[in-house]
Amino acid sequence: MATKTKIFYLITKGNFGGAQRYVYDLATNLPKANFDITVIFGEGQILGKKLASAGIKTRQIESLKRDVGILTDIKVTWQIWRILLREKPEIIHLNSSKIGGIGALAGRLAGVPKIIFTVHGLASNEARPAWQKVLIKFSHWLSMIMSHEIITVSDSLKKEIITWPKLGHKITTIHNGLTPAKLFERSIARREILKKHNEKFWIGTISELHKNKGLDYLIEAFASTVRTLLGNSLGWSLNLVIIGEGEERANLEKLIRDKRMGDRIFLVGRIEDARAYLKAFDIFTLTSRTEALPYSIVEAGMAGLPVIASEVGGIPELITSAELGILVPRGNIEEIKKSLLFMIKKPKYRAKAGANLRRRVLANFSLKQMLEKTISLYQN
Repeated sequence: MATKTKIFYLITKGNFGGAQRYVYDLATNLPKANFDITVIFGEGQILGKKLASAGIKTRQIESLKRDVGILTDIKVTWQIWRILLREKPEIIHLNSSKIGGIGALAGRLAGVPKIIFTVHGLASNEARPAWQKVLIKFSHWLSMIMSHEIITVSDSLKKEIITWPKLGHKITTIHNGLTPAKLFERSIARREILKKHNEKFWIGTISELHKNKGLDYLIEAFASTVRTLLGNSLGWSLNLVIIGEGEERANLEKLIRDKRMGDRIFLVGRIEDARAYLKAFDIFTLTSRTEALPYSIVEAGMAGLPVIASEVGGIPELITSAELGILVPRGNIEEIKKSLLFMIKKPKYRAKAGANLRRRVLANFSLKQMLEKTISLYQN
C-alpha cells in the first residue's frame, strides 16, 4: 500500500472568504487515498466547522490573528514550528500574507521538504501610506523567498511578482475554480433573502463589507442611477441587494441614509452558501478597489448572470471582452452608473453576456482544472 503524502494547509483566519474557500475546496477534494490532510487556522470558527463536517483534521491556533503583534507572532511561529517538527509533513501550503511569513519561517526551521505559498492578493496594493506599502512588499518578498513554490491565482499577480528579485522561477498561475452550484429558483431566492415577495429589478452583489470591495462606489452610482430614471417606471422598480458582512457596515449604512436610499438598498448580512441565491439578481456587480481573482464573479458567471465589475487585478482575465460583461475603471462612479443604465435598458445584452460568461467560466475556471494543476505542483 502506497504511503500517503502528508500535507498541512495553513491560513491566518478561520472565517470563510475567498482564501478560506480555496483551502476548503482543496482540502475536501484532494484524493484521500493519496493525501493525509490537516488544516491549521487562526481566529474565526466557520472554516473549522465546515472542515470538521467534511471529515478533515483541523488545528486552531487562536492567537494567530491578522494584526501584527511581535510577541504574539513569535509565540505563534514557535507553536507552528513545534507542530511541524512533530508531525513532519512533506508539504505545507500557505495561504494569506500573515501566515505566509510565519509559516514559511517555521517550515524552514522544521526542515519541511516543500513549502508552497498561494498569493490571493497583495496588501501592498491597498490604499495605504507609502512607507507601509514598502514594508509590506518587503515582508511579502521575504515570505516568497523562503517558499519553494509560489502560486498566483491570476496572471496579473504573476506579472507583478515576477519583477521582484529571485522569484521568477518559482511562480505558477493557477486560476481559482469551482463546480456549478445548485441554484434556488428566482422567486424562492428573493423570498429567502428579503423575507417577502419582491418582483422589482435587482442589482446585487455578494461581498465582504470591506473598503477594498468598493461598495461605496456602487451605492453612489446606484443612487445616481435611480435619480436619473425616476421619470419613468424603471426608476421606481430598482433595488440594490448586498449579501455579506464586515467592518464597513456602519459606514455603508450612513451612506445609504445620506442618499435617502433606505427603501431601495438592502444590506442583508451574511447568508450561508450565498451563491445558491444568485438567480435573485438581474445584474451582478463587483466594483472593487483591488482584487486578485474573485470567486464571486466565477459564481455569477456559472449562474449565467450579466456582470459589471472593476477593471482591476485578475477580473479582466475572467471578462476578456464586452461580449462577456462590462468592465469599469476603478472608482469611476459615473462609468458604473452608465454601465448600470445600459444593462438595465438592454435585456437582450444581459442575456447574451450572461450566457457567454457562463460558457467561459465552465470551460476555464473549473475546480477540476484547479485541482489537477495544484496536485501536479505537489508531485513535482
